[in-house]
Amino acid sequence: MTMRTNLKMRRMERGMKQADLADLVNVRRETIGRLEQGQYCPSLRLAMDIAKIFDTTVEDLFSFDDEE
Repeated sequence: MTMRTNLKMRRMERGMKQADLADLVNVRRETIGRLEQGQYCPSLRLAMDIAKIFDTTVEDLFSFDDEE
């Protein structure tokens, strides 16, 4: 499965840097970068915290494509 996300687009629409978002959800900036590149699957807690920041749902930010 491949994770897809529109996190970077949402962050940039708000004029936020990766470090700004990282500070808001108490993770390292590198974690946000890996999330945006689909290299890291967030915990449910982290996904919910990020969704809350952007006033949206987890499903709107993150999805999976089945590769079979």
